Amino acid sequence: MKVVFFSESQVNGHIPRNFENARTEYAWMMALKAPHYNMNNRPNEKFDLGIVIIPKNNPNINIDSFRTSCDKVAVMQEGPHWYFQDYTVDKQFHYYNTLMEADWIYCHNYSDIKYYQGLGCKDIRVMRSLMIPEGLHPRSESGNSTLIGGNFVSWYGGFDSYIIAREIRDPIYAPSMGRKQEQESMIEDINYLPYMSWREWIDNLSQYNIGIHLMRTHAAGTFAMNCAFHGIPCIGYRGLDTQELLHSNTMVEVGDLQEAKKIAIRLRDDIDFYDECSDIAKRGFQKYYTEKSWLENWNEKNKI
Repeated sequence: MKVVFFSESQVNGHIPRNFENARTEYAWMMALKAPHYNMNNRPNEKFDLGIVIIPKNNPNINIDSFRTSCDKVAVMQEGPHWYFQDYTVDKQFHYYNTLMEADWIYCHNYSDIKYYQGLGCKDIRVMRSLMIPEGLHPRSESGNSTLIGGNFVSWYGGFDSYIIAREIRDPIYAPSMGRKQEQESMIEDINYLPYMSWREWIDNLSQYNIGIHLMRTHAAGTFAMNCAFHGIPCIGYRGLDTQELLHSNTMVEVGDLQEAKKIAIRLRDDIDFYDECSDIAKRGFQKYYTEKSWLENWNEKNKI
């Protein structure tokens, strides 16, 4: 099957395996050896399948325009399934119609299936997130600090993660995301990391002992997956496939901060529990999230 990707990215052609910002969508392209084109460009050759990543800031695309070079056109979920409802009403309907016109949808989590079925999508296929750590290696020893997965906005749930991180009593670190608020720099016990490329992020992640990402916005779940690559236990919410498959012992129901606190304290005080969670994460990554297992899942879901 010849596959091509389209998104708002300006990268054109095949993605090198040592690409600095190899997020999930680029990892898919690498694994499938599929080229990428900017949304406004079209290849001169024919493809069996075009996978379109709808731009969050400009969803007004025409699915049929991709059929000139693709026999089938699918949409790859970008962000949580509900995010389009913050658009203006006309764009909400345009986005909905785009999903209805696609041959199928690739979604992130099994919890997303019923939503897209309820919308009326023709065909929904769960494809796991993927990371290709070309030239990067899992950590060889535990760190001594805690990393929370996002900033202090409802999208990331950074405040909740911070409250739980304080229970561990280790230095707390946080990334600097696009939604970071200026006043966050006033929080004295959080060390904010500078912006870094994906490869720098994976390498930097190796120094932390515990990850906490109480993010109600369920999307690709890359934080939990990245932690598992290093064997770092991650406290997070049920409903995210990466959390359920990789960190089942440190998973809580959405909003259950009391249980999250108990898990954080146990990770802090019980070395056997910590080692068990770390081992589950590492074994789960090898079982579900290597390139080989991803391709096996792709072949199964796409009936090659």
